[in-house]
Amino acid sequence: MPTFVMLTRLAPGALSSPEALEEAEKAMMAQLRSVCPEVTWLASYAVLGPHDYLDVFTAPDIETAVRVSSLVRSFGHAHTEVWAATEWQRFKELVRDLPPAGQPHTPVLPG
Repeated sequence: MPTFVMLTRLAPGALSSPEALEEAEKAMMAQLRSVCPEVTWLASYAVLGPHDYLDVFTAPDIETAVRVSSLVRSFGHAHTEVWAATEWQRFKELVRDLPPAGQPHTPVLPG
């Protein structure tokens, strides 16, 4: 199943207290399980920088990832970015047969 990384930035004043943050998280996860039961949440991090949170999840397709992003935006009054991610070992397998930089690729034709 494809893996997605989601960065979230809350709107200023979106949550008034740590308790409100936890309540919003519980409500959002309950809604997510109901609406997108095929999504598996892999990790969540609070991060420094222009975003507040980084989440990693799997979903069957991009449309489901869009639904996750929309749901998070609606609960947290937030801006989200979702990126498809490829596990490092798989990425190396995918690029192993590419030609070196600057050299044309000559496909091998059968027969």
